[in-house]
Amino acid sequence: MAASPVSCRFSAYALALALLFGIGATISTSASAMKIQTVKSPGGIEAWLVEEHSVPLMAMRFSFEGGNSQDAPGKEGLANFITAMADEGAGDLTALQFQERMEEVAMRMGFDDSRDALYGSFETLTENRDASVELLRLAINAPRFDPDAVERIRGQLLAGLAFAAKDPDRVAAREWFSAAFPDHPYGRPANGTMDSIATITREDLDGYRKRVFAKDTLKVVVVGDIDATTLGRILDRVFGDLPEKADLVPVPFVEPKKGGNLQVVEMPVPQSVATFGLAGMLRKDPDFIPAFVMNHILGGGGFSSRLMEQVREKRGLAYSVYSYLQPYQHAAIFAGGVATKNDEIGQSLEVIRAELGRMAAEGPSPEELENAKSYLVGSYPLRFDTNSKIANQLLGILQDGLGIDYVDKRNALIQAVTLEDVRRASARILATDNLITTVVGQPKNLKGRS
Repeated sequence: MAASPVSCRFSAYALALALLFGIGATISTSASAMKIQTVKSPGGIEAWLVEEHSVPLMAMRFSFEGGNSQDAPGKEGLANFITAMADEGAGDLTALQFQERMEEVAMRMGFDDSRDALYGSFETLTENRDASVELLRLAINAPRFDPDAVERIRGQLLAGLAFAAKDPDRVAAREWFSAAFPDHPYGRPANGTMDSIATITREDLDGYRKRVFAKDTLKVVVVGDIDATTLGRILDRVFGDLPEKADLVPVPFVEPKKGGNLQVVEMPVPQSVATFGLAGMLRKDPDFIPAFVMNHILGGGGFSSRLMEQVREKRGLAYSVYSYLQPYQHAAIFAGGVATKNDEIGQSLEVIRAELGRMAAEGPSPEELENAKSYLVGSYPLRFDTNSKIANQLLGILQDGLGIDYVDKRNALIQAVTLEDVRRASARILATDNLITTVVGQPKNLKGRS
C-alpha cells in the first residue's frame, strides 16, 4: 500500500526532529580547538559565531538585559508570562497556525527569564533555516498576544503557581529570597502570585517587550552550519527593527540581609526542606575563581563534597545536600539546600553550619584542593560537547564580559588557585552569623527558631 501524503509528511517531520534533537545532541567540538569569531552585521549588530559544518544544524542563544527584575510592583511574573507566550501567535499567524508552522519546519524555539535577563533559544535545520528565521523574527517583533491565547497561558501559569505552593523546595526558595532581599526586585516572586498574574494585561505584555527587547543590551551566540556573511544578514533580519536602547528601570546593588535569620513555613509533609545562604561574590571579583573552587570542595562536588560526607555518609541524615555560588548582576549569593526527616532537619543544619565555619577558619586540605582542581579542569570540555552546550556556555561568557578568549584561559585560572586563595575567599564568604535559613515542613529540634 502506498503511504498517504499525511503519513509521508509526518515521517519527514519525525526524521527532521530526530536530526535536530537527536543527532544534534551528539555533535562534538573540542573546546581547545574551537574558533570563536566576532561577527558584525551590516546594521551593526554583533554576535559570536562558532562554525561547525559537519551536521546541517544551527543553534542560536540570545539574551536581553532586564529579566524579572523589570516586573513592576503588583505585576510580578510579567517576564515569565511573556516567555510563555513565545509561540502563541505572531504576525498573521494565530497560535495554532504558528505552532503548526514550527512543526512543519522542525524548528525549536523557546524563551526563559532570570533575575537579570530574558533568554531566547533557537535551533533549526539548515534546509529550513530561512522559514525558521522568519518565525523567530515574528515572535520577537510582532507577537499577537491574542485574548484567547493570553487567557489560556494565564490559566496555565495560575495552575503552576497552585502546584508550586504545595512544593516545599519552591516555597523554601521563594521565602529565602523574600527574607534575603526585602524591598528589592530580587526579593519579589519571580513567577508572580495568583493576584499579580490575574492583573496582567495584553498591554502589560506588549509594554514589557517594547521596553526590554532592544539592541543595546542584546547578546547573541550562534554555533553550527552557517558562515559569518549569512549570519550577518540573519541578525539584521531578526533583530534589526528593535529599538536602539532599552527603557529599563534602574535596579540598585544589594547584599543579602545581614544578622542571620531563621524562618519556618509550616507544611504538612513527611520531611522538611531547608534553603540556606549568605552573600557571595560577583563574577568579576578577583576571588570568584577561588570561591568557585572552594564551593566545589564544600558542597558543589556531589558525593565528594564535605557537606555530603558529613551530612549523608557519616551521619545518614539526608539523601542530598548541596551548595552553589550565584553571581547576579546586582547581587551575589552563596546558597544551598538540604531535605530530610522533620526530626532530623535541626541536626542537619547544625552540621552544615559547622562545616561552613570550619571551611572559613581552616580552608581545605592540600589533597582536597588538588582533587577539586583536577576535576574542574578535566570536566570542563564536557560543557562543549554539543552545539547547544557550546552556545549556552558562550552566551554566559559574553554576558559576564569575560572576553572571547576566556575558554582558553579558564583552566589555567583554576590551576593557579592556591590554598591561601581559597582560605581568603572562604573567610570572606562564610560568615555564619549572617546565615539566612528557610525551613518548610513540620521541623523539630530547630535551634534559634523564632
